[in-house]
Amino acid sequence: MKRGLLPLLCLLSSCALFQQPPRPSHASPEEAAAVEIPLALPLEGRMVVGGVMLRAMNLAMEDYLPWDRKVPTEASPLQRCLHRRESYEVAAAPGPEGIVFVTIIPDASACDIGGPPVLGIGATYAIDVRGWRILSVQQ
Repeated sequence: MKRGLLPLLCLLSSCALFQQPPRPSHASPEEAAAVEIPLALPLEGRMVVGGVMLRAMNLAMEDYLPWDRKVPTEASPLQRCLHRRESYEVAAAPGPEGIVFVTIIPDASACDIGGPPVLGIGATYAIDVRGWRILSVQQ
């Protein structure tokens, strides 16, 4: 009986290592009721990103800034800002057949903390959109 207990405990404790990405939070029904969604999106400011481009951008961003990366407690305000996905701009363009290039760069206005501009941060990815793999990264 004791022999079977140890492997079972090891297996159960290892399950805690496999975290799922967090699910998005939703507003309360009262807050949601106050928002009116238009029948058609406004043309001004609208962006349309195709599914292949979106998935390639998401794959690159997940590699560049994983959702479960923790901000160090001693991080500076700039480092804290650069740990947020909304602090980046992402551009994508088709490459040779089956490849999409994705560039991730800091948004100059996102981390305005009164210091010099952020340089040397960001990356460009070559994404294989057939096998959904990262072929290459240039930082």
